[in-house]
Amino acid sequence: MRYGLTVPYPDQPLSAHAGLLREAAAAGYTDFWSSESTGTDAFTPLALAASWVPEAMLGTAIVPAFTRGPALVAMSAAALAEAAPGRFVLGVGSSSPAIVEQWNGISFERPFQRVKDLVCFLRDALAGRKVTQEYASFRISGFRLERPPASPPPVYVAALRPGMLRLAGTEGDGAIVNWLSAGDVRTVVPHVGGAPVVGRIYVSPSRDAEAVRAVGRRMIAAYFNVPAYAAFQEWLGRGPALQGMWKAWQAGDRKGALEAIPDEVVDDLIVHGPPEHCREVISRYAGNGVTVPVLAPIPVGMSYHEAALKLAPERS
Repeated sequence: MRYGLTVPYPDQPLSAHAGLLREAAAAGYTDFWSSESTGTDAFTPLALAASWVPEAMLGTAIVPAFTRGPALVAMSAAALAEAAPGRFVLGVGSSSPAIVEQWNGISFERPFQRVKDLVCFLRDALAGRKVTQEYASFRISGFRLERPPASPPPVYVAALRPGMLRLAGTEGDGAIVNWLSAGDVRTVVPHVGGAPVVGRIYVSPSRDAEAVRAVGRRMIAAYFNVPAYAAFQEWLGRGPALQGMWKAWQAGDRKGALEAIPDEVVDDLIVHGPPEHCREVISRYAGNGVTVPVLAPIPVGMSYHEAALKLAPERS
C-alpha cells in the first residue's frame, strides 16, 4: 500500500527538509503531498523533494483552480512532471472563497464549472496539443506547451459531494478527499466510480486526548464554517451534531462554538491515540476504499517529524 505524508513540515524551513524527507522515506512513506493555503505554494516543496527523494511519488493537494491562470497551471505541472517523470500527480480543486476572494482578490464564481473547465484544458495542454477553446468559465487562444512532459501527469480533483466526486472519476483521473472518517469513505467512494482516491487524514500519535481534542476543535471550527465543508458534513450525517457549533459561530460566539463541538465528532474526524491504534484506523480508511492515505500529522507534545516517524508504516 502506498502511504503518504503531507509536506512541507510546518515547524521546519524548506532548507532543512532534505534529511527529514529521506528519513521519512526510509521509514516507509512512499508519497509526499503538498498543500497550499497561506504557507508555501504547492509546487516548490515537491520540486525539492523530487531531487532529494528520487524514488518518492509526489502530488499536489491541492492547486486552486482560480488563483493561477490555466496556462500557468499547465506550465508548473509540466515542469514538475519533467523533474519527476512518472512520479507526479497534479491535484486541483475549487479551494474556498477565503483563499480565492479574500486573499487573492479573485471572484469565486461557479467553482464546479471552473474545475471542470480547467481539467478539460489540462488534458489537451499536458498532451502537447495547441488549445484554442471557449470554455464556460475562461477562454484560451492559441496556447501550446513548449515543453510538454513525456508522461503527462494524472489530474486528480479535490471533491466533497456527489457532483464533484463524479467529476473526479469521469473527467479527472482520481479524487482527493479530506475531513471524513474511515466509515464515511464507504459513502464517498461509490461516487468516484472506481477511480483512485487519495485521502488526507488528520492524525496525532498522542495519548493526551484532551490536548488533541482542543487542537481538533479549532481546526473543525475553522473548516466547517466554510459553506462547502458545512454542506459536506451535513451530507455525511453530522448536521445535528454540529448545529450547536454553527449557531454559536453565526452569533459571533467563537468560544461557545468550540465548546459546542462534541467529542465524538472530533474523535471521528481526527485519528488520535497510541501509534498502533492510529495505524489500525488508517488501515480502515484503506480497507474502505482510500487508495493512498496521506497523513497530516498533528504534533501534540512532539515535533512534526517525530509524529510522522511514530506513524510510519514500518513500525507496525
